[in-house]
Amino acid sequence: MAGSLTAREPRACVPYKYGFFSFCYFFLSSPSLRSIKTTAVYQDVHVMIWIGFGFLMTFLKRYGQSAIGLTFLIAAVLVQVALICEAVLHFQRNNKAYLSSASLLSADVAVAAPLISMGALLGKTTYMQLVFMGIIELIVYTVNKYIGEHHLMAVDAGDSMYVHAFGAYFGLAVSFIFGMKEKPKEHRLEGSSYQSDIFAMIGTVFLWLFWPSFNGAALEGDDQQRAIINTLLSISGSCVIAFATSALISKDNKFNMVHVQNSTLAGGVAIGTAAGMMCEPIGALIVGSLAGLLSVLGYTYLTPFIQKRLRIHDTCGVHNLHGMPGVLAGIFGAIMAALATQNSYNYSLYEIFPARAPSFEKLSPEMRNDYGILPGRNRTAIEQASYQILALAVTLLMATVSGLITGLVMRTSVCGSIAEEEKFDDAVHWELEEEEEEEEDDSHKVSKIKERNNRVGDQLPMGNI
Repeated sequence: MAGSLTAREPRACVPYKYGFFSFCYFFLSSPSLRSIKTTAVYQDVHVMIWIGFGFLMTFLKRYGQSAIGLTFLIAAVLVQVALICEAVLHFQRNNKAYLSSASLLSADVAVAAPLISMGALLGKTTYMQLVFMGIIELIVYTVNKYIGEHHLMAVDAGDSMYVHAFGAYFGLAVSFIFGMKEKPKEHRLEGSSYQSDIFAMIGTVFLWLFWPSFNGAALEGDDQQRAIINTLLSISGSCVIAFATSALISKDNKFNMVHVQNSTLAGGVAIGTAAGMMCEPIGALIVGSLAGLLSVLGYTYLTPFIQKRLRIHDTCGVHNLHGMPGVLAGIFGAIMAALATQNSYNYSLYEIFPARAPSFEKLSPEMRNDYGILPGRNRTAIEQASYQILALAVTLLMATVSGLITGLVMRTSVCGSIAEEEKFDDAVHWELEEEEEEEEDDSHKVSKIKERNNRVGDQLPMGNI
């Protein structure tokens, strides 16, 4: 594959309301400067994927090396798969799809979906199972996003529907299949320690800092400015409310580290779909605060319920950080689409919602020649909002169905398996130094990690890739 998806040239639509930003927009619109800006945002997203997601999953006391190491491995494999999947949709007449910094950025964003799914299965799978799951998920993810963007023409600036909601419910569907074989139960190693919680907070802080870049990565001009501002306000709101709710529902009014590590980030997901729209500061704060509240309550009440009743074991609680906030983002995006008018957005309305642009017959010469607006589908605000909801429904359906099918295949012996006593243990994947480990259960008082290192287990070797 020689290839790339070169970034779409921005239309010459005059930014609205902001005189200074209007000047900057035209001054910074040269191809070379746009490339520099894209590369800078790409580095931010790069840090989120490899450091943010990796360290966030180190909270398990005996699975820290696997959390970081497998994230490193899986992401490195899947970023190549993501480039191929996207290139298939953008072949040129010479059977090539040209690579660019924009296509690398798009691939990094795509890799976030299987890493989110990995969080639901953390500690319960082999690395070959994760690689297989990631490849299948990226194929379905690419198809789903293509349907949403090109056929339904739904807007999802921060990929909250296409990445976060899709990744969460795909992973939960796979976990449901795993729970059908045997009911999920408490494991002696499924817990955190003082040190592991500190390491996990490194991932939280990195994700919190760079989330505005993630939501604004695919946008330009005033849209990107709004995305950064809206995301900062929303994720700040979720951070404050997550701390407050965590202390409020605890017996001694103390903070819970699980809530702080995860729920503080929920606002970044919840604002994603509407990140580039005119949410107003109060709107971004309300959405972020609601996401933080839902996330904390989800960890406290909903996660135990779905594990007990539905047999869905969610190791990292991706339903509370990515699933519910992703659905909230889709709903809020539909509301903002219904409220969007040309009086508020001027001609940039058709930049944000291309389907709302007039059809070719109704497109005025001024809009076509002076502002570079392309013919659309002449949708009304309510019609666009309806398509936003439809895109969310299609995403959830495709994630759930494909996750169930993938889980059934992963349960076979093709990709190996992890025995119950080996779950959440680094010794399954790594050569560890010899040490003694005291177990809480009297039946496992002392065990030697070196002995477990010598055990082959049911994994397939890396060479099988």
